[in-house]
Amino acid sequence: MASKTTYRVKFRRRRELKTDYNKRLKFIKSGLVRLVVRKNNKGTIIAQIVKYGGGGDVVLSQATATQLKDYGWKGGSANLPAAYLVGLIIGKKAKEKAGGGEEIILDIGRQHPSHGGKLFATLKGAVDGGLNVLGSEEAHPSEKRIRGEHIASYYSGLSEDDKKRFFTKYEMNPEELPSHFDSVRKKILEEGA
Repeated sequence: MASKTTYRVKFRRRRELKTDYNKRLKFIKSGLVRLVVRKNNKGTIIAQIVKYGGGGDVVLSQATATQLKDYGWKGGSANLPAAYLVGLIIGKKAKEKAGGGEEIILDIGRQHPSHGGKLFATLKGAVDGGLNVLGSEEAHPSEKRIRGEHIASYYSGLSEDDKKRFFTKYEMNPEELPSHFDSVRKKILEEGA
């Protein structure tokens, strides 16, 4: 039986697989402001502009999918067009506060990136909103997917029972999503955040 132990308990957030401290340290050492994009359990996007201060992270501005209702959004809050619009809102907010000139780095945490997905749709929205975010444009989704044309075509191919079951959170006909998206995007760009 060993009399001394050399085992050291890891940080709680590391044990729970919530934080990658090596990646976080690299972000902090870079000295850049971060665009933090997270998905909650329901799949909706939360975007924040975060800067490291001496006592920890300081959130400069934040946008969530629930704020889309203020701009008249009637579609679902957990889809790709909603993620783009959240990025557009955070881009406009951050540009108004900080001028939008300094470089920002994308922080997606421990989420698995998939090219053309919601995380990169949020990134594209932030870039279109005026932020200078470091990253490749190859990962951005196509304009058709951003407008929600894939959702409209999927909806048109469903049976009536499936339409009622899958699209209960929509306050509109999903076939009208691309035109509705264009009007909400125009409203965000005109009004600001």
